[in-house]
Amino acid sequence: LSHSKFSEWLISLLLDIPWIDVMAQVWKLVRHIWQGLADEGLYEVLEYESTLELQDKKGQLASFQKRELVRYRQNNIIAYQDHAWGDGNILLDYQCSHGVVVDRYRPGHKTILLISLRETKRRGDVDEFNISWMLNKSIVRANEMWETEVRHKTKQLEVRIIFPADRPPRRAWIEEHLRRRKMLLGPETVRRLLDSRWQLSWLNEKPRLNERYQLHWEW
Repeated sequence: LSHSKFSEWLISLLLDIPWIDVMAQVWKLVRHIWQGLADEGLYEVLEYESTLELQDKKGQLASFQKRELVRYRQNNIIAYQDHAWGDGNILLDYQCSHGVVVDRYRPGHKTILLISLRETKRRGDVDEFNISWMLNKSIVRANEMWETEVRHKTKQLEVRIIFPADRPPRRAWIEEHLRRRKMLLGPETVRRLLDSRWQLSWLNEKPRLNERYQLHWEW
């Protein structure tokens, strides 16, 4: 082939390739990879369970405990982030079974705590965090709410509220903040404990990432 005919053949071949389709597939692949990296996160929560205990019938004093079983999804992780919110005095006598609190700040209505792990974690390592704190004058209204925000990929979460023996919950429901959904909780979610107190429990085996689950009750 002469140089001119070869050029014409090459141009014709290139024009026959569906470039728009090729570029669309490349863009989908790049976007999929980028979203995968963005959603990877520092760790995933294998189990999350929390208990808010109302220690008197006026709600003046309460305690909060939670357990998180986490698996790290990246290498070289040296810190863990905790957060809390609420009215009144919160985060009193804050305790964490793993690591040391090195910083805290309050962007808006939440308090963020940065916990130094005092060691370097690798992808696949698993840690259990047992965290507790006290609240003063935080649960004093007849209609109250406790929020759990899913900030990391979570496989399962359970929320429990313990009420005094002489002031059980009269009605309870779950609200999903982002989806604008409300679900009334039935009587099977409340049981009497051996010490005559009342326990309200809610279990979610497929919590949605970034959702804020608000457990409301009247008592």
